[in-house]
Amino acid sequence: MSLKQYLFLMSLGTLMCWIVLFVVLGNVDPTESGSLGFVFFYLSLFLSLTGTFAVIGFFIKEKFSKSEVVIFKHVRRSFQQGVLISGLLVISLFMLQFKFLNWLTGVLLIIIFLIIESIVSANRKFKNQDYLSH
Repeated sequence: MSLKQYLFLMSLGTLMCWIVLFVVLGNVDPTESGSLGFVFFYLSLFLSLTGTFAVIGFFIKEKFSKSEVVIFKHVRRSFQQGVLISGLLVISLFMLQFKFLNWLTGVLLIIIFLIIESIVSANRKFKNQDYLSH
């Protein structure tokens, strides 16, 4: 798959996820639908945010990158960071719904996600060094 195809499909999928989110917001009554309505809401929100952050993150990385070879590595990294940021936002919103989010839990949640990002980043660097040494 070429880079243009990936960006087109990712943007199209993200647009469809945003449409689904607005359909859920407009048509699903949380008091009548129960937990299934919340699952649809949080899932469509997560997918919408993931696609949005992945595409925007890729374009930001591409703008500041000088090498063509590195651009393809930005696709994966942007997607992973999009998933992490979306997860942080959706979990925060979920915690807020149940009145569990305060400044302490928010800071702890951010620290947990920074640790996860550090582990993923360190693992990526380790794999890249392993490939270079062979």
